[in-house]
Amino acid sequence: MTIDRMVLAFAGLVVLVGVALAHFVHPWWIALPIFAGLNMMQAAFTGFCPAAMVFKKLGVKPGVAFR
Repeated sequence: MTIDRMVLAFAGLVVLVGVALAHFVHPWWIALPIFAGLNMMQAAFTGFCPAAMVFKKLGVKPGVAFR
């Protein structure tokens, strides 16, 4: 699996967990998927993604988007 796919999978997981927590625990948990969405937007325009940097340090092979 490449960094690109790992970032997408992680972002999807964060969104799903945040929505579930907002539904079952407390409505303020909706801030988690909002943050994930904002981070994905800024990464699309700037190419800077903290999750990609972490996955790179963990040894995940690079993809096309995050080098």
